[in-house]
Amino acid sequence: MTERQHSEHAPKRRSKGGKARAAGPPLKRSVAGQRMWQRGKRRGVVFSASTPGTGAYLVDVSTLLGGVTVVGSIESDLEAHELLHRGLPRGALSSLIEKLHAIPDIEVSEAIGMSLRTLQRHKSTPDQLLDVQQSGRTWKFAEVLAKAARALGSQDEAEQWLKRPAIGLDQQRPIDLLTTPAGVKLVEDYLGRLEYDVYT
Repeated sequence: MTERQHSEHAPKRRSKGGKARAAGPPLKRSVAGQRMWQRGKRRGVVFSASTPGTGAYLVDVSTLLGGVTVVGSIESDLEAHELLHRGLPRGALSSLIEKLHAIPDIEVSEAIGMSLRTLQRHKSTPDQLLDVQQSGRTWKFAEVLAKAARALGSQDEAEQWLKRPAIGLDQQRPIDLLTTPAGVKLVEDYLGRLEYDVYT
């Protein structure tokens, strides 16, 4: 196939003006990002290029919350919304806490706006539902953790990152910013920059 024929058969992308153009090469990571990628592969980490709204992203979050047996099958953001509106089972929060290796219960309880005593009491009633606010914060915590694991290469590194002061967050710890919507946005924006190696 000639170069011209190859360009004619290449998948098309839409430009800002709406006109189709040939797809260019995929985005490349920086040298530091490539080293991180290779290090993760050696550890057996499965990297996901998924973004919010895709099936893989929802699987990441659902798995942290107990998977199909706890939260059911979630295949779209709308289904996630409906689940949170009804209320997550308390067992989803318990599952998230059980999967954490380096973040203590007290810091999780502060991030989701719940006392440690209430958090511990919920463990005995896994089938009862969290309220909408608690459900949303629990989901967001799992979502941020999943995003950080993708950006940094593993859940263990993601948990350590959440607990450390971050240069890009004015030396604030990411986990401390999860208590407000504005703080969550700061953390998610920073994670987006980490994924594309703006901060290395």
